[in-house]
Amino acid sequence: MTTTNNLKFFNMLKKGDQKLINAWAFYDWANSVYSLVISTAVFPLYYSAIAKGKVVSFLWMEWDHPDSLYSYALSFSFLVVAFISPILSGIADYTGSKKKFMKFFCWLGALSVMSLYFFEGVDTVWIGILFTILASIGFWASLVFYNAYLPEVAHPEQQDRASAKGFMYGYFGSVLLLILNLLMIQKPDWFGISTGMASRISFVLVGLWWIGFAQITFRRLPNDIFHKKPEKDYIWKGFRELKIVSKQLINYPTLKRFLISFFFLSIGVQTIILMAAIFGSSELGLPAMNLIVTILLVQVVAIVGAFVFSRLSEKLGNIRALKIAITIWMLVCFTAFLLDKNQVNVAYYFYGLGGLLGFVQGAIQSLTRSTYSKLLPETEDHATYFSFYDVTEKIAIVLGTFVYGLLYALTDSMQWSVLCLAIFFVISFIVLNTMKQTKFVK
Repeated sequence: MTTTNNLKFFNMLKKGDQKLINAWAFYDWANSVYSLVISTAVFPLYYSAIAKGKVVSFLWMEWDHPDSLYSYALSFSFLVVAFISPILSGIADYTGSKKKFMKFFCWLGALSVMSLYFFEGVDTVWIGILFTILASIGFWASLVFYNAYLPEVAHPEQQDRASAKGFMYGYFGSVLLLILNLLMIQKPDWFGISTGMASRISFVLVGLWWIGFAQITFRRLPNDIFHKKPEKDYIWKGFRELKIVSKQLINYPTLKRFLISFFFLSIGVQTIILMAAIFGSSELGLPAMNLIVTILLVQVVAIVGAFVFSRLSEKLGNIRALKIAITIWMLVCFTAFLLDKNQVNVAYYFYGLGGLLGFVQGAIQSLTRSTYSKLLPETEDHATYFSFYDVTEKIAIVLGTFVYGLLYALTDSMQWSVLCLAIFFVISFIVLNTMKQTKFVK
């Protein structure tokens, strides 16, 4: 069979087909190496090793605290995604070109990650910051269109398992590459390279892994299933489509309440995920290897959590399963508040906390995506609706990290910052209690 015929065959896969669902979920395998290796583990430590205690230059300014510059760069990338994703997704829905946009941002993210190879010292900090921003934009923007495909590849009763499968693929694949990268960094002589070069090579491997495995997804995902024909003014039509959908949200109170609940739980979830390593390092004084071991533990346990809660949601319903997950997140906050670096064996307590966090990290991310997908009305504008989901999460990240940093500045303790995050989980739990039952979400 020729390549052309193969492509035609793959595009003929119907909604609900396990081959199509597996291909969709495999994008998590492709892109999750970015969130683990670049956002969480290797790159932050590499950046800190180069810039810590030094004055760096960026945008014609001198920065005495390079870690703050890195934090601002990430915040800026989230704001950019929050601003552009509704516009792009509205255009994508109107023109039927979700896959084109998803491909563009995938390539932007992967190539930007590989460009971090050229960040090799204080003089090239601008390269690290610039491509950190571009890689973050590429990653998060591609997820808008990836998530929007869920209701087009899986039926409502399949979406919990499909969403969980994606996160399980992602956690497993990212752990494999992280182990390889850590082996290179810890034993660079085995590969005939220096430690710094090992880190830089790991950035290239992340980009190649991301764009390489993404081709499996792109090969099978359908494009323009509603056969839309764009007109000359399709950009302005995209803006109008966004406005229409924003008004439609008012007519779906259950969907609107879920977004409110999702906003508050995202403040807690995403802030904890982003700040956990810093909490362990600065507040508890744990060495880098202890933190990386904890990160690996979180990823492995998250696979189990995503699986368990996908089955739990089938028995108890999405809302009840989410309430259980949120309750455990509250427990994580209270436990972190009680930890102190002077405690005996505090590292082991941190490992245990990481295991608990991992169990609900995969669960909450998987369940919120599938629950939102089930609550969507019958529509062709999946990307536009999912842009609201994405913007909600990004604004929550900006607010959560700001509140966390502000409380740390006021109290000189991250423990009070973590405790405050429990309040957002309580609000999310209360809002979930006000939601009415639907056919697939109860």
